[in-house]
Amino acid sequence: MLTHIDRQGNPSMVDVGEKQATRRTATARSVVVLPDEILQLLVNNDLMSKKGPVFQTAIIAGIMAAKKTGDLIPLCHPLGMDNCDITIQVNGKREIVIDCTTSITAKTGIEMEALVGASIAALTIYDMCKAMSHDIVIKETKLIAKTGGKRDFKRA
Repeated sequence: MLTHIDRQGNPSMVDVGEKQATRRTATARSVVVLPDEILQLLVNNDLMSKKGPVFQTAIIAGIMAAKKTGDLIPLCHPLGMDNCDITIQVNGKREIVIDCTTSITAKTGIEMEALVGASIAALTIYDMCKAMSHDIVIKETKLIAKTGGKRDFKRA
């Protein structure tokens, strides 16, 4: 059943008015692959570009975007998040791994905020590094886990 379509087949926001507010969390991940010439600039767990510290800027951009999810995604409820935490690390495959974890006590989930936060952090890394190389790939963005609501989810 499509939750954002009314009986007449028109787009509709889901009515959460009768739902109970519960504690909800979500974690999303984006993975960015940078060429070696950019990764060589990694110092103290951050990249420096002409535009400034890349990872720190990406974290701020991701948090700002997560807060604006209701403005960006049609029919998404505007939410006042309780928390948004973004971490950025280089994994063993020399990929940049961005995890965005969001939380709220509300009547609807917060996974879209986590996905938007991780995505915009990845796009910010791309933007800040593109002057050094266009051989940058945003490999994936996916939901890792969510709690609260009808059912929990955890990617195996």
